[in-house]
Amino acid sequence: DHFMLKEIFEQPETVAQTMQGRIKATPISPMKFGVPAVDKYLVPRVRLGGLVDYVSIIRRSRRIIFIACGTSYHAAMCSRQTVEELTQMPVGLELSGDVLDRRMPIFRDDTCVFVSQSGETADTMRAMEYAMESGALCVGITNTVGSAIARASHCGIHINAGAEIGVASTKAYTSQIVAITMMAIVLAEDQISKRTRIDEIVESMLDLPESLRMCLQLDESIKELAEGLKDESSLLVFGRGRNYATAVEAALKVKEVSYMHSEGINAGEMKHGPLALVDEFMPIIVIATMEDADMHNKMQGVIQQLMARSARLIILANDDDTEMTEIVQGKYPIVRVPRSDTAVQPILNIIPLQLLSYHLTLKRGHNVDQPRNLAKSVTVE
Repeated sequence: DHFMLKEIFEQPETVAQTMQGRIKATPISPMKFGVPAVDKYLVPRVRLGGLVDYVSIIRRSRRIIFIACGTSYHAAMCSRQTVEELTQMPVGLELSGDVLDRRMPIFRDDTCVFVSQSGETADTMRAMEYAMESGALCVGITNTVGSAIARASHCGIHINAGAEIGVASTKAYTSQIVAITMMAIVLAEDQISKRTRIDEIVESMLDLPESLRMCLQLDESIKELAEGLKDESSLLVFGRGRNYATAVEAALKVKEVSYMHSEGINAGEMKHGPLALVDEFMPIIVIATMEDADMHNKMQGVIQQLMARSARLIILANDDDTEMTEIVQGKYPIVRVPRSDTAVQPILNIIPLQLLSYHLTLKRGHNVDQPRNLAKSVTVE
């Protein structure tokens, strides 16, 4: 019925397109004298043609800085921990406009990665011109072949998600996370110590399309959830670690199309102010998937603290999380998503929240594809 819903449901195909021809499904073990060769560890699992001539330069950088706006910024925020984990390099994250406002110091041995769905984002373009003047290596990650950022950057990655017409970005967000994760894998391919970890991430990425299809089956239950939230004036979303990016992206989607005030909050900061907002009326979504045991324990603590204050909770958890069932004891709705690797789980977590923003908008009687005061280059007449 709407481009936004079409693009949400395209995501099993679009993430596959982002990976197509770039990820090897099975590791290759060359044989030498009848036994596996030592150099089997150097066989790449991922190949990105747009970066192939620049990988060694990026590896020698003093730091990697992701620069973007809006949803693209959230995709970089979500992927930053994976890049840090695999490359062991300092990784910065900056809003495009803020780079220019601060006249941020950028050096010749920095790598600046500019993320933009359209490749025409004005603030991001200006930030790239500023980085070029400083002599930094500029990498573009865009969805549009021949766009300004694609042409002006030294190298880059096309996410190949297809045209995105709805103003609220959905499929570009998940494909951007996949693209940045693949970039992290390419940069870490020369590290023998990271081979097992890379294999775990690659295996989970190859399972992504099927896992996303399972997430999309939640559509009817999310529609019922939206019915109970449509008359609310505010919504909080709590997440931590990689899922802080999921929380702020979910809040952006809700405010962007349904015009309901929403805020993504780092659950680690809950006691430093946001807890004052909690009462029995304020709806709160808590993202508590169990891809990381330590993080899961922390989120269980968050949920118990919120329950003690009679909060009105909606919990996003994995389909095999029996501990959450025991904690909640049927008092609150639990949205269940498949379990995946810690680097990939946020891609699955955002799907029901994208669907929630869509159904909330319909039930509140607003235009899903063209929210007021907003536009993107393909929707401006």
